[in-house]
Amino acid sequence: MAVNKEGYKKIMEALQSKNINLIAVSKIQPSAVIKTLYDLGQKDFGENYVQELIEKYNTLPKDIQWHYIGHLQTNKVKYIAPFASLIHGVDSFKLLKEINKEGNKNNRIINCLLQIHIAQEETKFGLNEDELDDIFGNADLKKLKNITISGFMGMASFTEDEEKIRNEFRYLKTLFNSYRQLSTENCQLTKLSMGMSADYKIAIEEGSNMVRIGSLIFGQRNSPNV
Repeated sequence: MAVNKEGYKKIMEALQSKNINLIAVSKIQPSAVIKTLYDLGQKDFGENYVQELIEKYNTLPKDIQWHYIGHLQTNKVKYIAPFASLIHGVDSFKLLKEINKEGNKNNRIINCLLQIHIAQEETKFGLNEDELDDIFGNADLKKLKNITISGFMGMASFTEDEEKIRNEFRYLKTLFNSYRQLSTENCQLTKLSMGMSADYKIAIEEGSNMVRIGSLIFGQRNSPNV
């Protein structure tokens, strides 16, 4: 495994000119490879597995911003709460409450993204519009002082149908815009995380300001769309 340095530099040049944040998806990558990318200036890394993330946090530079981008179980929150920069896949009020509880224990406010189900694939996690309304309409939301809802995240269908992908991203951007005016102490919607290696260019065209890219930087893995 090695970093595609030229590919990374080209991606960064394109993203920086548009003020888009790159999350380098580093799951299953050894620490030495991550350190190579870090030395090129990359500070934001995304991980899918709690144990792997903890091991990397303990061995790599402490100014790395670690993003948890996998499906997070409530009983695993306590392990990443002390240091996670942003938790991407929050898909229930129960999980929000657990993150808040662990944030309080660690005396920090933890940034979160609500994951919205936009793909037509059943395997994708995420909230539908009714569930999203329930979260923002929950009277207990304002009591969560140790979280900030920073925006939305979504994953498009894994397909070669670009129009389908575009429509899914466009739907999420429209939803994001409709909630964006919400501004409370623990809700500041500024981040729209959508787009991975196979579809990030479409995502950017449809309004993404945060992309999650792995295989274009580190080489192909079992899931080519990461």
